[in-house]
Amino acid sequence: MDSCSLEIANWRNHQETLKYQFDAFYGERSTQQDIYAGSVQPILRHLLEGQNAGVLAYGPTGAGKTHTMPGSPEQPGVIPRALMDLLQLTREEGAEGRPWALSVTMSYLEIYQEKVLDLLDPASGDLVIREDCRGNILIPGLTQKPITSFADFERHFLPASRNRTVGATRLNQRSSRSHAVLLVKVDQRERLAPFRQREGKLYLIDLAGSEDNRRTGNKGLRLKESGAINTSLFVLGKVVDALNQGLPRVPYRDSKLTRLLQDSLGGSAHSILIANIAPERCFYLDTVSALNFAARSKEVINRPFTNESLQPHVLGPVKLSQKELLGPPEAKRARGPEEEEIGSPEPMAAPASASQKLSPLQKLSSMDPAMLERLLSLDRLLASQGSQGAPLLSTPKRERMVLMKTVEEKDLEIERLKTKQKELEAKMLAQKAEEKENHCPTMLRPLSHRTVTVAKPLKKAVVMPLQLIQEQAASPNAEIHILKNKGRKRKLESLDALEPEEKAEDCWELQISPELLAHGRQKILDLLNEGSARDLRSLQRIGPKKAQLIVGWRELHGPFSQVEDLERVEGITGKQMESFLKANILGLAAGQRCGPS
Repeated sequence: MDSCSLEIANWRNHQETLKYQFDAFYGERSTQQDIYAGSVQPILRHLLEGQNAGVLAYGPTGAGKTHTMPGSPEQPGVIPRALMDLLQLTREEGAEGRPWALSVTMSYLEIYQEKVLDLLDPASGDLVIREDCRGNILIPGLTQKPITSFADFERHFLPASRNRTVGATRLNQRSSRSHAVLLVKVDQRERLAPFRQREGKLYLIDLAGSEDNRRTGNKGLRLKESGAINTSLFVLGKVVDALNQGLPRVPYRDSKLTRLLQDSLGGSAHSILIANIAPERCFYLDTVSALNFAARSKEVINRPFTNESLQPHVLGPVKLSQKELLGPPEAKRARGPEEEEIGSPEPMAAPASASQKLSPLQKLSSMDPAMLERLLSLDRLLASQGSQGAPLLSTPKRERMVLMKTVEEKDLEIERLKTKQKELEAKMLAQKAEEKENHCPTMLRPLSHRTVTVAKPLKKAVVMPLQLIQEQAASPNAEIHILKNKGRKRKLESLDALEPEEKAEDCWELQISPELLAHGRQKILDLLNEGSARDLRSLQRIGPKKAQLIVGWRELHGPFSQVEDLERVEGITGKQMESFLKANILGLAAGQRCGPS
């Protein structure tokens, strides 16, 4: 329609049109110089102010993005024109007699299938993208070539451009299969005090175009490349939408492309988006998609700022004595009492210069020497004008005394707590020694109002058949005890004389005659030597697996000579053997287990 707007038919309703407003619109008759001079050239001046800038070419495949950015020898694009003007600006600003010295370096990379590849050094492999403490995006290991003239730029850029991955499709014989990023850094160093330094970055990005595989006919590797390109462009759209909606999380890290463009999208760079569109009817949907993306990107707000810092001072470090660093009161305390007595009895004269006054600036011995020298100069200047130091930077004497008193109180409190802790440790050691002497261990009570109870050991008993008890009781030497339950109290009674035992007895054990124990062990031995796997499973602690192991060992090594030989079977430990004997001997001795039928 005019230089800032265009109109396109609405595919949903043919009676309506879609209108778009942009900063500039370039038609078919526009030249490369028109695009560069109208949109790109004005942002180059920001690089000399220590700010970042970025130029992106976006659009469907075959729309002319590579023609817009690198261009051709007959029609150079944005990249060669920008480098030519930028080098000219740096030569003018960095000439002798100017306050700044400038240097320019270049790096060239491509993002191919989510891999960051150095086009200046293709053998370096996949590189990683990092972020420094100030939020700046950087790529460790990326080659940087210093350039001072346009001839130096062409000597590095033209061979590197041939390393970029391209391929033939139905729509383009030399289709870009990767996103190409040219990074140009402008470093500035101030020749005079205060010796500041600035750094500006220029991103010149030729994005790979979005592809419809039904029209391009991609197969195999080309299909995989197309998937990676479309995925990164989809994440780019998500980032733009998140920035426009003000979402708390912007998915920069979902793609290498958006991670690298974090400065240019919603960051600290002056960004220009060149949307290349195709006017053919077959590219209608691609054109609408590119226009919608450009309209959404126009709403993104960047906040550029100057990347400026102080460079190390060319002079040597400022060496201050201990008295100058501490000041008169602190130096007086630093001296010993003997040195103070030996000193001159005359009162201390007024300091001759501001460097001897009490000032917190003189305590910053670890500060950058250039900054320290500037601050001390300011301190001396204020003193020469009759000022009483720097009241906003120094601590008043009254407040300093209050702070010192608070510190002393805290130190006394810490010493008191340490003494109390040592007393408690000595008391605990004395209690432990007393317990060892009395052979009566007691539990320490951490708090006086809390009591700790110790659980009593469980009492164990084995219930035997009444018939067997009567048979064994008939023998005069039998000493079998039974357990009777009367209400909630248990009493141990003897079969001969049912007399209650003493109540003070805390623990008791069931006693069985040796004849019964030997009988039980013999039954187990017979069952181990003659029983089948099913018979062995009737024993407690013996499952199907252990029964098969016992039968196999018996077939291999012969019968068991004693019950303890069961430990020799693989898979049966000594602890399992002990629990096996406890569970089976008493039961078999009492008639609860049967031998083989």
